[in-house]
Amino acid sequence: MTANKLKVTQVRSGIGRMDRHRRVLKGLGLRGPHSEVVVDNTPSFRGMIKKVLHLVEVEEVNE
Repeated sequence: MTANKLKVTQVRSGIGRMDRHRRVLKGLGLRGPHSEVVVDNTPSFRGMIKKVLHLVEVEEVNE
């Protein structure tokens, strides 16, 4: 069974990053280092996470 949610935690700052990386972080709802959001495990969110994987940590959450 696949997880239906993903917990995304920002671990690195978006300062000095490419504008598209900062926009993806904002689109995910992350506001700065150590902020967390829980998003659906869908292809669109997984694609956004893949773009900024070097700035975030991801965990599966079963609800």
